[in-house]
Amino acid sequence: MPVNDAVEAAADRPADAEDALPVNELFYSLQGEGKLAGVPTVFVRTSGCNLRCWFCDSYHTSWEPTHARMGIDEIVAEVGEHEAADHVVVTGGEPMIHDEVVALLDRLDAAGYHTTVETNGTVYRDAPIDLASVSPKLASSTPTADRDPKGDGEWADRHEDRRVDVEALAALVDAYETQLKFVVTGREDVDEIESLVGSVREAATAPVADSDVLLMPEGQTRERLDETRAAVAELATEYGYRYTPRLHVDLWNDAPGT
Repeated sequence: MPVNDAVEAAADRPADAEDALPVNELFYSLQGEGKLAGVPTVFVRTSGCNLRCWFCDSYHTSWEPTHARMGIDEIVAEVGEHEAADHVVVTGGEPMIHDEVVALLDRLDAAGYHTTVETNGTVYRDAPIDLASVSPKLASSTPTADRDPKGDGEWADRHEDRRVDVEALAALVDAYETQLKFVVTGREDVDEIESLVGSVREAATAPVADSDVLLMPEGQTRERLDETRAAVAELATEYGYRYTPRLHVDLWNDAPGT
């Protein structure tokens, strides 16, 4: 079932089927990742994803999707309840798989919000996005049988086939201010990151600076980040990329709505 009060309340009210989005969470917190880490932010977390990373930190938007359906008016009104925030993150799951996300971004833009979209970079849409936070999925994300949360490896082939779309990545880079944010599990990921960044640079017209490439340690808990952050910080220093923390995990561990 939905995991916070705002979405649970919406579950009891009918939403217009033509503009409703499946929403798993809607909450106010600090942006925890990327160039805007620390900024007070309203998060709209849609449910549903076209990939299945084994380490997904939003399990109930991908492996076992839960949500209420909220109309665009309802979402924008709920965002407006958090008067201290002028920044909205639309995340998931994968928000770009939903046609209705464009209408939501149009409304948020008209209301004067700065919008970030967190996406895996496999779907391009023409929408008013201030920052495309693109997290291409590496081979280390594939849910092979030994690390599939459900234990059967059923999604491994589909995930592997879909996880990278260079054409979509280039379109996002050309259309929006973009950060390429990679979840790093270890040094073995770096060759793939270097290759993929090179492919995007070749395909895109807009430049991709090293400062736009962010390395983020894998980990959903403080304990796990204690095991990964130092090595990832060292890699960022070595290769000249930017390190990004997972501030929300450092502050609140794996609590929902943070």
